[in-house]
Amino acid sequence: MKKIIYTVALLSILTTGNFATAKTEEAPQGVSKMGLFVEPSVTYEIGKTSTNYPAPFSDASGTSEGLGIGARLGFHAFESLFFGIDARYSMPQFKDSVLGYNAKAVSTAWGPVVGMQMPVFGLRIWGSYVANGDLNPDSSGNIDIKFKQATGYRLGTGLRLETVSVNLEYQQIKYNQAELEQLGPFSGSTTFNNISLDNKAWIVSLSFPLEL
Repeated sequence: MKKIIYTVALLSILTTGNFATAKTEEAPQGVSKMGLFVEPSVTYEIGKTSTNYPAPFSDASGTSEGLGIGARLGFHAFESLFFGIDARYSMPQFKDSVLGYNAKAVSTAWGPVVGMQMPVFGLRIWGSYVANGDLNPDSSGNIDIKFKQATGYRLGTGLRLETVSVNLEYQQIKYNQAELEQLGPFSGSTTFNNISLDNKAWIVSLSFPLEL
């Protein structure tokens, strides 16, 4: 995790340096020198989860799979470097082996992103740090639990043709807290700091990068 954070920080410094010198450099013909960067996307994730529950429950394995949407908003330099905020919203099907959970969920995550790309068309790479988020499955079998305080990272690459990009990402997120909203006939809101969920997923997406 530290290596990921250091890499993102280094890319941020390099990007900032390019912005600082952009005024003295000329952009290639047809390429804007600097400005806003916007990239909406449609995503599909396939993930495996592992959850540690306190006694008397054992640790669980599961899956998280489904469609989502995303958006990046930030700045670019020469359409080759970009940085900003990456926000995701998805609706995966969540399954858990111990609790017998099988329900539709809502997942959110956001954090900073830094990337490099070839202007107009070509390869792209990026890395992002997940600063916060949650995974909130619907109730299943008289159990309703919500996983919160997400942290982690996401690494991706893509192939871009003008304003369309086909992408593949690897995501690793840990939800460090759980909120039990229903257990059998009992409902309420009880927070557990000793329940955590790890989600490792592959994400394919179609996005639309725009440099303004």
